[in-house]
Amino acid sequence: MVHTSNIMDRSGTTNVDTMLGRAVVEMGLATSEEVNDCLRLRAELSNDDDPRALSDVLLSNGIVTERQLSRAMSVVEQKRSDQQIPGYQLLDKLGAGAMATVFKAKQISLDRVVAIKVLPKKFMSDPEFVERFYAEGRAAAKLNHPNIVQAIDVGQAGDYHYFVMEYVEGHSVYEAMAERGVYEEADALQVVLAIADALDHVHAKGMMHRDVKPKNIMIAGGDVPKLADMGLARQVTDAAAAEAEKGKAYGTPYYIAPEQIRGETDIDFRADIYGLGATFYHMVTGQVPFDGPNPSAVMHKHLKEPLTPPDHINDSLSSGCSEIIEVMMAKQRDARYHSTRDLIEDLKAVANGEPPLQARRNIDVSNLADLEAGASVDTTPQVSQPSLVEQPIFWVATASILINLVLIILLFAI
Repeated sequence: MVHTSNIMDRSGTTNVDTMLGRAVVEMGLATSEEVNDCLRLRAELSNDDDPRALSDVLLSNGIVTERQLSRAMSVVEQKRSDQQIPGYQLLDKLGAGAMATVFKAKQISLDRVVAIKVLPKKFMSDPEFVERFYAEGRAAAKLNHPNIVQAIDVGQAGDYHYFVMEYVEGHSVYEAMAERGVYEEADALQVVLAIADALDHVHAKGMMHRDVKPKNIMIAGGDVPKLADMGLARQVTDAAAAEAEKGKAYGTPYYIAPEQIRGETDIDFRADIYGLGATFYHMVTGQVPFDGPNPSAVMHKHLKEPLTPPDHINDSLSSGCSEIIEVMMAKQRDARYHSTRDLIEDLKAVANGEPPLQARRNIDVSNLADLEAGASVDTTPQVSQPSLVEQPIFWVATASILINLVLIILLFAI
């Protein structure tokens, strides 16, 4: 058994080097003797003008490859985060994106598993990214709903900005589609209904999510859908933020509402209804509503191209389900549902085998509006046509018939 405690940790050896040396040994990439030799060599080669890191010496001496070193440094980074966030013990790395790295961790005080999102180093010195990170935490903290991932804590410890949230043991809708393909209508309705209820809670708090998509819907144990990632959420009434974002498209191209693409300043809950509609469409058809070679092409289609009705792609869908999605994804937001509650009412109706009354009301009103807006009145002067009895030919024909009748009568009389 290799004892990592034998790795030297003396003056001149940085904490990072010590942790890297231990990680390399624990991962079986080198022996403790090899690491100690590299540490001594590092100390001999280093000077004030040319400090050396253990990673450089390990590479240059062929102890590890670049790929092995990268894996070892990931372990070190995780352990450093663990040391820097008091009260939490990091257990595993769940994933990493452009904006954050997410870890599975244990909250020591309550002995429970949580998820911790950590802002990457490259953004730590950028005030805009740091503020957006904390804004996500503040937004999530205002919400308390069984179908929303719960916020627990947000803060800074040392160099790290972190956001602690409920850990969801499960998978995303996106992962479920990748594994099993198209959702059955009944299953999709239950997921969308739960997320619509979560969004109704968000909207009641005066907020918008602005990034509803399959990757942001988690299915927890017991098949409980949960809305996640409040990274783009903001208050509807936040005029300063709206003005700062004017003309910029915030959202995910496959699911973004037309008004978000245009960067309008008065975006409201109907953008979330559109995003959920696009997600619903993807779930029951296996296709995104609009596709293209690049994000710009996809967003152009959201703005201009008619939506192919989902029941034209999946003919097993009920007409009611298709109607709901089409109203949710109306390009003009006034033609969408007038409230999230109206949407929920229709989802429940179709789930129970009944027609979506709110959707049909919207379609009827929309059609009437289209007729009123599109119909033109013919103002060309019309020439009044006389009735049949007012025309001379009528009397000529009548007189001819009467004369013929008289002649016939006289002929028979003779």
